[in-house]
Amino acid sequence: GMVVYADTDLKYDKPQVAIQLDRDKAAALGIDMRGVGDALGLMLGGNYVNRFDIEGRSYKVIPQAQRQYRLNPSDLDAYYISTGSGDLVPLSTLVTTKMTVEPQQLNRFQQLNSAIISAVPAPGVSMGDALGFMEQLAQEIFPRGYAIDYAGESRQYIQEGSAFVWTFFFAILIIFLVLAAQFESFRDPCIMLITVPLSISGALIFLNIGFATINIYTQVGLITLIGLISKHGILIVQFANQLQEEEGLDKREAVEKAAGIRLRPILMTTAAMAVGVFPLLLASGAGAASRFDIGLVITTGMTFGTLFTLFVVPTIYLYLAESKTRSVDKLARARSAE
Repeated sequence: GMVVYADTDLKYDKPQVAIQLDRDKAAALGIDMRGVGDALGLMLGGNYVNRFDIEGRSYKVIPQAQRQYRLNPSDLDAYYISTGSGDLVPLSTLVTTKMTVEPQQLNRFQQLNSAIISAVPAPGVSMGDALGFMEQLAQEIFPRGYAIDYAGESRQYIQEGSAFVWTFFFAILIIFLVLAAQFESFRDPCIMLITVPLSISGALIFLNIGFATINIYTQVGLITLIGLISKHGILIVQFANQLQEEEGLDKREAVEKAAGIRLRPILMTTAAMAVGVFPLLLASGAGAASRFDIGLVITTGMTFGTLFTLFVVPTIYLYLAESKTRSVDKLARARSAE
C-alpha cells in the first residue's frame, strides 16, 4: 500500500542451457576437459580457423554444425567426441543438460553489482515514508553483505533531507541577527519572526491533507517563506515603535494604529506574491509537479501567515515589546535636568 507501481532492472528472462559433465566417466574413457571444450567450441562456437581464396576473394573457414543441428539442447546427443583410443562416443554419454534462466544484463552502481528498484509512492504517501518502508523491508529480507543505496530523486532527498533542518535554523538565525542589529533590540526580532511558524503551519496544513509531500521543492518553498512572511512583522513593529517615540502613544494604541496603517502594504505584498506564484499551481507538462509543490507552499503559507499576522503580532507586541514612552520620558527629564 505504500507504492502504486514498482519495477526492477534485474530480470531473469534469458534462457540458458547448463552442461554438466561426468568427469569420472570422461577420465575412464581417456577424454580430458580440454578435448570436450574444443569439441563443443568447434561445433557450436562459430569461430573461423583459416581463410581461403576463390577468384581473388578471401573467405573464412568456419567449422560448425549446421543450423538445424544446433537449435535445441537435445541436438547435443547427436554430437560425437574422440576417446583416448581414437573411438567416437556420443557426447550424451558424458554430459547432461539442464535449463536455467539468467538476467539479460548485470548492472553496477557505485562500482558494485546492483539491482535498481524503481517505485512510485501512492497518493498521500510521502517520499520519506516510502523510503523508510523500503529500508525496513531491506533489513528483513536482504542477505548478509547486501546494502541499500539511493539514486535519482531519492538520493537527493536522503542527502539533503537532514540539511533542510540546519538550513531552516540558520536562515532564521541570520535574519534574527540582522534584525537585532538593525533595531538594536533582541525583543523586536522575536516579535517580527513570530510570523514564521504561523506561515509554516498554514503551509503544512495542505501538505498533511495530501496535496503534496515533503520533498526538496516544498522545502525550498518553506525556506522562501521565512524571508517573505517576516516582512509583515517588520512593518507593524517598526511603525509601532515610531509611534511610541514620536507621538508618545502607549504600546496598545501604537500597535493598533500601526496595524491599521500598515494593513494595505501587508495585503498588497501578500496579494502580489500569491498571484505571482498562482500560475505554478496550474502548471502542466514536464516539471509540473515540482512547480506545483513550490507554488502551493508559498501561496498557502503567505495567505494563512498574513491572516495570523494581523492578529497575533499585535498581541505578542503587547507582551514582549519594550515601552518606548518610558525611554522618551527619561530622556526628556534628563535634558530638563541639564
